[in-house]
Amino acid sequence: MKEGSALAAIDIGSNSVLLETARVERGRIRLQLHRKETVRLGGALDAQGQLQADAMERGWDCLQHYATLMAHVPLAHRRVAATQTLREAINRNSFLEKASAIVQCPIEVITGEQEARLIYQGVSLFLPEQPGPRLVVDIGGRSTELGLGHGAQLEHASSYPLGSVAWSQRFFPQGLLSADCFAAAHAAALQVLEPARTLRTQLRAQPETAVYGASGTAGAISKVLSAQGHPSGTIEREALWQLRAQLQALGHVDRLQLQGLRPELQPVIGGGISLMCAVFEVLELQHMRMAQGALRHGLLASLLERT
Repeated sequence: MKEGSALAAIDIGSNSVLLETARVERGRIRLQLHRKETVRLGGALDAQGQLQADAMERGWDCLQHYATLMAHVPLAHRRVAATQTLREAINRNSFLEKASAIVQCPIEVITGEQEARLIYQGVSLFLPEQPGPRLVVDIGGRSTELGLGHGAQLEHASSYPLGSVAWSQRFFPQGLLSADCFAAAHAAALQVLEPARTLRTQLRAQPETAVYGASGTAGAISKVLSAQGHPSGTIEREALWQLRAQLQALGHVDRLQLQGLRPELQPVIGGGISLMCAVFEVLELQHMRMAQGALRHGLLASLLERT
């Protein structure tokens, strides 16, 4: 690809829609613009799997804004991916047809495994080029992705249909944060994550594995813990358990006054924390550090590779 070529990637997630633009410098990606809008497509799926019309309108409005911001990017240098909500929505074509016209390129509804691979690739862009083992965990709005590998080389990618939005809707009705709600959410998460226990053996054999949390849920929890005096950019097992107990004691999202938590994430923090606890338990994790990269960065890297 020519020096200075413009690139753009959009991640249509279950909670947020994110845009990243970049330029090619000396064969590498130099980030330029980042935008994030909370659209909450994942909270707008009804019991029949229909994506509600008002959510589609929010998504189209967001993409219209992003189309203006990436107008300088050639159509062949754009990649747009949609994840779990549109994997589930039975009327997704109604959304995708208009959305594709807005961004002037195809929108790929990627599989969970593809998502995990792209997330791992995006995280690796910002990590030192070291061959050591690393695990990447991304808890999104309606799915959770795990990637395990050595350095930038991915060896295992898996996806599970559970996320902060879906779990909050299912197990924390009307904002309740009781111990019973957390117990039910935790038990259900452990059942869905059962296949991930096979990774635990690998992690036990490689105790030096670096564990990274990518994207919204991990970042939100880390910021809350940092505001409470814990090390910045990390999630420690004991601190996570204490945060869960704190939410149980408060009992309802309306009583939350957590410094570092963005208001739009308050309704889904119960689901996010319950899932993070389940991941820590299933994989016997003690420590996680925050990653800079995410799915959108993996999309940019794939553009650089394909041209």
